[in-house]
Amino acid sequence: MNKTSETLLRRTQRLHRLSGFTLIEVLVVVVILGILAAIVVPNIMQEPDKAKIVAAKSTIRNIQSALERYRLDNHDYPKTDQGLGVLVNEYMPRIPKDPWGNDYLYLSPGSHGDIDIYSLGRDGLPGGEGPDADIGNWNL
Repeated sequence: MNKTSETLLRRTQRLHRLSGFTLIEVLVVVVILGILAAIVVPNIMQEPDKAKIVAAKSTIRNIQSALERYRLDNHDYPKTDQGLGVLVNEYMPRIPKDPWGNDYLYLSPGSHGDIDIYSLGRDGLPGGEGPDADIGNWNL
C-alpha cells in the first residue's frame, strides 16, 4: 500500500469512528422525549373540547369564505332552502361535518347578520355553555 492510500484509509476509519451516535446519547434523547411527552400530553388531553371549538371556528371561516365567493359570482348569498350544498364542487370539495359529527347550519338572511353559519356545539342543541354553546360566524 502506498502512502496516499494509507492516509485515505486512516481518514476513512477516523470518520467512521466519529459518525453515528453512542448508546448513551440515544438514551439521553429518549429520556428527554419521554419527559416532554409526560408534560405536554396530559395538558393536550385535558382540553379536547377546546381543540374541537377551534376546529369548528376554522371550518366556519372556510365556509364563510366560500359563501363570499359565491356571492361575488351570483350577486347574492344562497337562500336558506338552497343550503350549503350549492357550494359543493365549485366553491368547496364538500361540506364537512362539525367536530361532533353534526351538519353545519345555515340561514340566509341570518338573525345575526346577512348570513348565519353555525354549529350547535357538543350537545347538538341550541344555546348552551362551554363546549355545548353554539359556535357561529357572529362570534368568531
